Amino acid sequence: MMANAPLRVLPLRPISPAMPDFDALFLARLQFAFTVSFHFIFPALTIGLASYLAVLEGLWLRTGKQLYLDLFRYWVKIFAVNFGMGVVSGIVLSYQFGTNWAVFSDKAGPVIGPLMAYEVLTAFFLEAGFLGVMLFGMEKVGRKLHFAATLAVALGTLLSSFWILAANSWMHTPQGYEMAANGQFLPGPSWWTIIFNPSLPYRLTHTVIAAYLTTALVVGAVGAWHLLRGRATPQVRKMFSMAMWMAALVAPVQIFVGDQHGLNTLQHQPVKVMAMEGHYESHADGAPLYLFGIPNDREQRLDYAVGIPKLGSLILKHSLNGSMPGLDTVPDADQPPVAVVFWSFRIMVGLGLLMLALGLLSLWTRWRGTLYESRLLQRFALAMGPAGFVAVIAGWVTTEVGRQPFIIYGLLRTSDGVSAVGAPAVATSLLAFIGVYFAVFGVGIWYILRLMSDPPTAREPGAEAEDEPIRSAGTTPAAQAAHGGEGA
Repeated sequence: MMANAPLRVLPLRPISPAMPDFDALFLARLQFAFTVSFHFIFPALTIGLASYLAVLEGLWLRTGKQLYLDLFRYWVKIFAVNFGMGVVSGIVLSYQFGTNWAVFSDKAGPVIGPLMAYEVLTAFFLEAGFLGVMLFGMEKVGRKLHFAATLAVALGTLLSSFWILAANSWMHTPQGYEMAANGQFLPGPSWWTIIFNPSLPYRLTHTVIAAYLTTALVVGAVGAWHLLRGRATPQVRKMFSMAMWMAALVAPVQIFVGDQHGLNTLQHQPVKVMAMEGHYESHADGAPLYLFGIPNDREQRLDYAVGIPKLGSLILKHSLNGSMPGLDTVPDADQPPVAVVFWSFRIMVGLGLLMLALGLLSLWTRWRGTLYESRLLQRFALAMGPAGFVAVIAGWVTTEVGRQPFIIYGLLRTSDGVSAVGAPAVATSLLAFIGVYFAVFGVGIWYILRLMSDPPTAREPGAEAEDEPIRSAGTTPAAQAAHGGEGA
């Protein structure tokens, strides 16, 4: 610390949030973190893949090229499995609001509950309602109606992310509420104020672009896998080229959007930014940008810090000498666990820079005419396949852990929102979740990887051709006789 910093009486400091006790509160937080992190993997691909499928089908309808239909049929099977696992893993989260976070549900339910209901009514029903048509209706409803169903599914995934992030963003930047006498958060006169809270536009844009980048990296990795094995079919070349275009064009946009999101966070949640930057000390005449270091919450300093002088103020304040307050202005009890936020933020940013590098390398090889021959690019794209998932989870950790110790920022502490349950009960359910999740979803992920291991082919069979559903509703004896008795 600086020599003139105020003296801290360390023995009176509460236990560091980076070293929590394994009590019911910590276990409930760990359980929710595990289940939501596992769940986040699937929507991150579903959102982007739904839009990618709409683009592929639109290009097929416009150009008439069989190649786009082959890619659509190839990826729609992967989408179906991923969508199913996303739905199943997401259902668990809603139950945890009642089992582990009953007090939070009671206090914030009048605001959070309707937002979650809107997600089901406008988004999930739209996705689920048209998913069957998209999967099995290509030969039954006509091209235009099938394309409309694909667009509806893509729109549903975007609407779902909108409502979920509206609820989450309100917990970070709450507004438009009224406090009841019993401590409940009640909706104010305008729901628009609650929905379009200050952080929603930035959080929504950043998350949706992250989903698109995640999908591009997965598609690019699958294309690279087959190119490295000499399977340079027109379908493989096309999907690899489309993925590299996406990475090259969207990665710079994501970096800009992330910067704007950071400035919004600095305005509304400055303590989170202090933790992200490792600023334990205030800097009156320009703060450094710390690249690396070891956060030391107990001593309130960044050990072995490596930084660039004044660059932090230039990025966050757009001035080399901009004043930046530090965690020394924040009570110990109101500080998040800095080490987690500090490193998860750097993982996210580091992967974002690698995505940018991949996009630039693809542009270079495209310009040289070696996009499909460059082993360096293909190995790089293959290695970056999981990077989008890691980045979105790291970003979620940065966002949610940086909000601590509040569950509704500045208004309701996480410790005040937990249910009155014992640690053994939460630990038992946590262990059960870990076992079931790795068993069930591990098999699902293995099956997706197996589908990806085969390249898309000419006249790729659709989902309905491989696993045609049994027809039962609306059958008649005449219809059964016409089909040799099948359909019963």
